[in-house]
Amino acid sequence: MKLVTFQTGPNQTRIGALAPDGRIVDLNSAYALYLHDVERDPAAYKVADARVPADMRGLFEGGDQSLDAARAALKHAIASGARATGPWGERIFYRTDEIKIKAPIAPKKFFHTAGNFREHREEAQKAGFSHPVLPWIVFFQNVDAIIGPDEPVIYPEHLTEELDYELELAVVLKKAGRHFSAADAADYIGGYVIFNDITARDIQRQEMKSGVFSFCKGIDSFCPLGPWIVTADEIPDPHNLAMELRVNGKVRQQSHSKKMAVKIPEILAHYSAMGYSAGDVLSTGTVSGVAAFSDDPKSLFLKPGDIVECEIERIGILRNPVISWEQAYGKKPAVAN
Repeated sequence: MKLVTFQTGPNQTRIGALAPDGRIVDLNSAYALYLHDVERDPAAYKVADARVPADMRGLFEGGDQSLDAARAALKHAIASGARATGPWGERIFYRTDEIKIKAPIAPKKFFHTAGNFREHREEAQKAGFSHPVLPWIVFFQNVDAIIGPDEPVIYPEHLTEELDYELELAVVLKKAGRHFSAADAADYIGGYVIFNDITARDIQRQEMKSGVFSFCKGIDSFCPLGPWIVTADEIPDPHNLAMELRVNGKVRQQSHSKKMAVKIPEILAHYSAMGYSAGDVLSTGTVSGVAAFSDDPKSLFLKPGDIVECEIERIGILRNPVISWEQAYGKKPAVAN
């Protein structure tokens, strides 16, 4: 399944799945229909709210039971036809031009992995980056910086002159756990999603003088995530995916997930000492081709008007425009003295 979070109106957020014809199926209503039609359950809505809640983190908190229920809902809705409605007549199918697709999930914790692709480490060293990109390190993302597909990355020109991109594959956890082995890691993987790790490089260099960095990657809108979560059953080998990032249609990053130095089960097992919650997200590191480590960084750093497209095989394309602070807020930023 391709799982999406979408809005049908202000403050009306639902979760759905992509149907073969490109429409979105409201999974909560579709499961109520399944329970009504197939299970003949008189408490269809109550059970649907428990098993397939209209919240993505809630769905993953239900683990395999909820994901299996969502699959049953999707299958039944498609079999019922395009005009199908819920037991009380509510809509089940939506065209994408009728809704707004949001970031697929708001995790409790977002684990970053850095330096996992050797090619990225080597390009940093070749470019003379101020600090070594050590193989693989972890830090946390600001989850409030998450934005969804087609939502703008806001360029804070009063803070940075070096806005960069980083294409990454991310993992969504389907159950809580801690202190497990790499052999057990597959039991925790619920799905995969595309992540663009937007980074202010000039801020990053200053932060790294202290040995840590966070602000450079956690500024508002610096965490594009989406366009949907593809469940693990549709990607049997996450280390066999082509990866490409384009800016204004021109390829900037092009690589393959097989080039990870440390594979996903080992990463998940190692970080499990910090404890996971269902719905947590974990990135796996970026590939070579970032602007900062190119021959001409200034010409490649992002600027207002740019369109960034992140594509990972079997998942899709995450597209985000870059806009100025003034475009976003209708005023120039206040600059501290």
